[in-house]
Amino acid sequence: MTAPTTGSIAELVAGLPKTDLHVHLVGAASADTVLGLARRHPDAGVPTDRVALAAYYAFTDFAHFIDIYVSVNSLVRTPEDVEALVVGAAGDMGRQNVRYAELTVTPDSHLLMGIAPEAVAEALTSGRARALDEHGVELAWVFDIPGELGLVSGERTIDWVEAHAPEGTAAFGLGGPEVGVPRPQFAEVFARSRAMGLHSVPHAGETTGPETVWDALRLLGAERIGHGITSVQDSGLLGHLAAEQITLEVCPVSNVRTRAVADLAAHPLPTLLDAGVMVTLGSDDPGMFATTLNEQYVLAHDVLGVTVPALVEIARTGVRASYAGDEVKSRLLAEIDAYAATRT
Repeated sequence: MTAPTTGSIAELVAGLPKTDLHVHLVGAASADTVLGLARRHPDAGVPTDRVALAAYYAFTDFAHFIDIYVSVNSLVRTPEDVEALVVGAAGDMGRQNVRYAELTVTPDSHLLMGIAPEAVAEALTSGRARALDEHGVELAWVFDIPGELGLVSGERTIDWVEAHAPEGTAAFGLGGPEVGVPRPQFAEVFARSRAMGLHSVPHAGETTGPETVWDALRLLGAERIGHGITSVQDSGLLGHLAAEQITLEVCPVSNVRTRAVADLAAHPLPTLLDAGVMVTLGSDDPGMFATTLNEQYVLAHDVLGVTVPALVEIARTGVRASYAGDEVKSRLLAEIDAYAATRT
């Protein structure tokens, strides 16, 4: 399989069965969803006009992105809002042929907005069932710490997970800024999550150097890394990631929009692949970045030179690196193989 024989790369990607292992619940909210919430809660200061919202999402750097993300999160004030976000995200995924996703939820953010702990879990459970019934998308949960709120938030988060984790809970993460948020402080919190049998999937190496990735591996027991793109600065780390088959969840458009990389052409995805590192493509915050998972695949090909066979292998890696059950993995891999066979 060297190139698609019919149709465009966009058409090929659209039909390719996929997973999304790096997508945030609030960041996935469509413009229509955010506008509806903003009009319902104008006190949050989020624009209620489509053009103004697009300008609001013009991020100057990663810190500015976090500020905007927090403001949009403040619109989510009821269990019904949480459920609507889940179902809306699943609808967007289903239209892109995403079969399975591990959706990152930041429960502490919803708790701080006054939603009852048990109500958050109930909304996620209801939304997950609707995602499968209405859109054919199977969801699992990654519950993450908003790093900007520090260790106290980490402790609240793991307390909530221990008491209220809904069905489908798969992993524990750490998001938000890396600068000024050292990973070692969260070691005990992650130890508690691993004691529950949860997988460790922190963000690292997005806006700081490879030492943050090392900290995530050594101190947080990371099994996958969110972003991890600065690993290319350390050949020893690249070798370790490849040898240990630690997957990086790479989100090219996100990295450009938050200014983590200067432009798409400078993105280190090809270097990671050439080093033998396992890579998935994720949409991260598609609503805020005006992107889709499918666009990550298309741009990887059109701008970064990733071949069609490599794109298909990235889709397979997404299945293998997921925390789906064996039956789901086998079915999705078979779907990908069958689809690829029709495109040769």
